[in-house]
Amino acid sequence: MDKEKIEIVLGQGRSYTVRFAPLAEAPALLQAVGLRKGRCLVVTDENVHDLYGASFVEGLALEGWQPHRISVPPGEETKSLAHLARLYDVALSWGVDRQTPVLALGGGVVGDLAGYAAATLLRGLPLVQLPTSLIAQVDSALGGKTGINHTTGKNLIGAFHQPALVLADPATLASLPVREWTSGLAEVVKHALIADAPFFDWLEAHWEAILTRKPGFVRPMVRRAAAIKAAVVSEDERELGRRAILNFGHTFGHAVERVAGYGVFTHGEAVALGMRAALHLSHHLHPTLPFARAEDLLLRLPIPAPIPALATADLYEAMQTDKKKQAGGLRFVLLRTLGEAYVVEGVARGDVEEALQYALASGA
Repeated sequence: MDKEKIEIVLGQGRSYTVRFAPLAEAPALLQAVGLRKGRCLVVTDENVHDLYGASFVEGLALEGWQPHRISVPPGEETKSLAHLARLYDVALSWGVDRQTPVLALGGGVVGDLAGYAAATLLRGLPLVQLPTSLIAQVDSALGGKTGINHTTGKNLIGAFHQPALVLADPATLASLPVREWTSGLAEVVKHALIADAPFFDWLEAHWEAILTRKPGFVRPMVRRAAAIKAAVVSEDERELGRRAILNFGHTFGHAVERVAGYGVFTHGEAVALGMRAALHLSHHLHPTLPFARAEDLLLRLPIPAPIPALATADLYEAMQTDKKKQAGGLRFVLLRTLGEAYVVEGVARGDVEEALQYALASGA
C-alpha cells in the first residue's frame, strides 16, 4: 500500500486520490488528474496566504498556470452568504468557464466556502482541496461536503461536490497555532472512537508526542485518521447510512457553537465538548462501555477556560435546527464500545440535557 496516498472510491466508477505531499507538487498533480492547464481560481484566507499563498501562486505561474487569488478573512464568520457572493462576483467578472478549477488552499472554512462556490458556479467547476489545517487534512477536505452557515444554524446551505484531488502537505501543520492544532485533534480522536479501537490505543500511548507535534508521530496519525474518513465516505457518499457516524459529538457541538456565539469556541473545541456529552449518553445506554478510558482522552483535549454558562434548554432548542434531524426527531451518534458507533433516535430530552450538563461541567 502506498503510504503517500489514499483512494476514495465512489459509485458509478468515480474516484479521487488523497495525496500526502508538498504543496510544490500541486502543478504536476493538477495535470495528472486531467485538469486543464490555464486559468485557475485560488481561494485562501489572509493568514494562510501570508504563510503559503504567495509562493503557491508563484509556483503555479512558473508552471504555466494563470492563477487568480482571492483571500477571505479567517474564521467561521466567513462561511456566509456575503463572502460567497464576493467569490461569485470575482469569479464571474474574471471570466471562469466550466473547466476552470477552484483551488481551496486553507483550513475547513476555506474548503467549505470555496467548495460550495465550485459546486454552484456555472452548475459546477472542478475542485481541488489543499488543506493546511489538521481538521481539514483528516476530515473536512475529504468527502465532498461543502457549504456555508445560516443564521438558523451551521452548514444548513451546501452541496455534495467531490474534489478532483486532495493534496495534504503535512509540513503545513507545523505552522498551526497551538489552539488550532489541539482543535484538530478532536476530529482525530473522534475517528478512533467511532471506527478504530487500535488507533485509540495508539493515541493513548503517544498522546504527549502528538500534542507536541513530534514529526515521527504526526504523519502516521494524519494518514490513519484520513484513511478512516476515506473508508466511510467510500461506503456511503451522501450520508444515507454509515457516514452518519462521522457526526459523533457534532449534534451537541454545533449547538454549543451557536449558543455560545461563533468564535468563542473553535469547531474542534465544540466537538470535543459534544463528544463528552455523547460519551455520557452512550454510557447511560451501554454501561459496559469503557467510559473512563474514553473520558480521560477527551479530557486531555484542551479547551480554553472558563467555559461560559450555557443554558441546557437553549442548547436543546438549538439542536432542533440541526441538519441531521429526521422526521422522527433528533439523531445522535453513540458508542456501543470503543470503535463501534451507531445512530439512534428518540432519546429522551431529560437524558440529552443531563449529557449536556455533564459535558459543560467536566470541561470547566
